[in-house]
Amino acid sequence: MRIVADLAAIPARQQHPRVLVPTMGALHEGHLKLIRRARTLAGPHGEVAVSIFVNPIQFDRPNDLAAYPRPLKQDLEKCHTEGANLVFTPEAASIFHPDRSTTVLESSLSKTLCGATRPGHFDGVCTIVLKLFHLLQPTAAVFGEKDYQQLAIIRRMVRDLNVPVEIVPHPTIREPDGLAMSSRNTRLTPEQRADAPRIRRALLAASEKQDVPSVLRAARTAIESPLNRIDYLELVDAETLQPATDLTRPSLLATAVFYGDVRLIDNIGVNH
Repeated sequence: MRIVADLAAIPARQQHPRVLVPTMGALHEGHLKLIRRARTLAGPHGEVAVSIFVNPIQFDRPNDLAAYPRPLKQDLEKCHTEGANLVFTPEAASIFHPDRSTTVLESSLSKTLCGATRPGHFDGVCTIVLKLFHLLQPTAAVFGEKDYQQLAIIRRMVRDLNVPVEIVPHPTIREPDGLAMSSRNTRLTPEQRADAPRIRRALLAASEKQDVPSVLRAARTAIESPLNRIDYLELVDAETLQPATDLTRPSLLATAVFYGDVRLIDNIGVNH
């Protein structure tokens, strides 16, 4: 496994596939599933590249950036165990020029859900992902469906800018009690961690309702507890991410919930 922090040291891609798994580190089983999927896609002669970079320009809250876990040694060990060929671990100063003045902006899919409550977040996501695509030259990249809006936006960016990278989705990986795996889960108190699986249970139950108001009402009632605060709860069209007016098209029920200063996201498809 080759560990690269210097931009100039990134090896050029050869004739075989290179499959990228972009991460911010603090790798858990969900990330490892993505790496295993990348290993399968790359095949016996291809490469798996993992980027570990806590991207400062996609954080809307300074305390969230400061608190984000960075266990690089353990992350590198996990990448080695899972068969990664290349791990890219740059510092922010090498990725972003101090006088940088170019940002990648997606102006439609990013207006709802996380985009509405985290101004500038997806500008930061698109900018770093496009930079990683240019630097590492992957043939494909694997993204988890827990971040459904991010996945949709990256797909749109790749389509609109003719980026020659295949975007491969992977289903959300969950704990045995249903909580979506996240690096932020480790920051929950024991009481918060015991309460958090209610998010998944609420989405599942609400998705069975037969109209938009009933779906949203049932989800909100089941999610709310004295330990949390709902950041957003929306039912949107699964393709456009605009608010759903009925259930005649595939929809997405998505939420972000704060436990203290820890923000958890989850979603479920609603198809009637």
